[in-house]
Amino acid sequence: MAPGKKGILERLNAGEVVIGDGGFVFALEKRGYVKAGPWTPEATVTHPEAVRQLHREFLRAGANVMQTFTFYASDDKLENRGNNLRLTGQQINEAACDLAREVANEGDALVAGGVCQTPSYLSCKSEVEVKAIFKKQIDVFVKKNVDFLIAEYFEHVEEAEWAVQVLKTTGKPIAACLCIGPEGDLNGVSPGDCAVKLVKAGAQIVGINCHFDPMTCVETVRLMKQGVERAGLRAHYMVQPLAYHTPDCNRQGFIDLPEFPFALEPRILTRWDMHKYAREAYNVGIRFIGGCCGFEPYHIRAVAEELASERGFLPPASEKHGLWGSGLEMHTKPWVRARSRREYWEKIRPASGRPKCPSLSTPESWGITKGHADLIQHKEATSAQEIQHLLEMQQKARTK
Repeated sequence: MAPGKKGILERLNAGEVVIGDGGFVFALEKRGYVKAGPWTPEATVTHPEAVRQLHREFLRAGANVMQTFTFYASDDKLENRGNNLRLTGQQINEAACDLAREVANEGDALVAGGVCQTPSYLSCKSEVEVKAIFKKQIDVFVKKNVDFLIAEYFEHVEEAEWAVQVLKTTGKPIAACLCIGPEGDLNGVSPGDCAVKLVKAGAQIVGINCHFDPMTCVETVRLMKQGVERAGLRAHYMVQPLAYHTPDCNRQGFIDLPEFPFALEPRILTRWDMHKYAREAYNVGIRFIGGCCGFEPYHIRAVAEELASERGFLPPASEKHGLWGSGLEMHTKPWVRARSRREYWEKIRPASGRPKCPSLSTPESWGITKGHADLIQHKEATSAQEIQHLLEMQQKARTK
């Protein structure tokens, strides 16, 4: 950590609002630097300029945590299903740490090293084997001296506990996030019980990221907070949701929607939706507020603007954004100038422009999770026979 910077727990203990960054995987896929499917972060090595620029945009938008772009950077994921990158997890993780630190040093930001769920866990590998995968990643984070660690995007609290137990050996502050909704993890463990397990494993910050829209995630963190308090424990809370509306999701979240991942754009939240999210999260008692898939820098700027009074400042990116549309006072068209007020944008009901499309979808609901044969992973590319089997499964799910 740079001299003079307060650590993550020091900031949260003081009641400060910490703003996370957004969804690197989806943002860089749209920009042409990440491949949908494997979703692996080799761009830290092959296109560092793209990763660096996105970090800078989130920093300028108000984020004061630069999370290393290490999502799915474990060796078992990097070589899963024919993904032959000729790069090691160590190379990708080290490059990610260097990029995050470079940009964090340009502002008052901290660097968080991140690990997430593994193909090995889904394939029913042992606790020892799964923990060894996390250990390889955190060895890099310790070497690069990140400021704190995040275990995120876990569908099963058991695997998240294993991750936290490994991260705890570093002595660094730990945040742990599940990608679950109010119904709990995929084994039916409630949000409150999940949070208690994570705190007991060693996490000082617990919360939710990904899979659900902001208000659903905030509600799930509220349930986690209730569980922790009921157990007589203490923790800080964080939330980093999707930037997509997901009222029609089931327990599996947005990956069960038929639009995932290439037709989600009609569901994107507006910047004004983000104001509501930031305020609701703050009111619930969450002080680490950021974003995940779908979040772009302007979304994070909206969060920072909504909480500017609590933070005591606006982000640099607000120089180019009139609050609540006030910049429209400079527009040439009078009817657009008339929209330069908060009341207009708070009451807007955006149309999709798609008259033949439904407002909601039906999740596919295959209902499979760890232990099912179709979730066993392997190094070989997915075969034609496997695809045929999946098409048959898809048809069965649709006709249920």
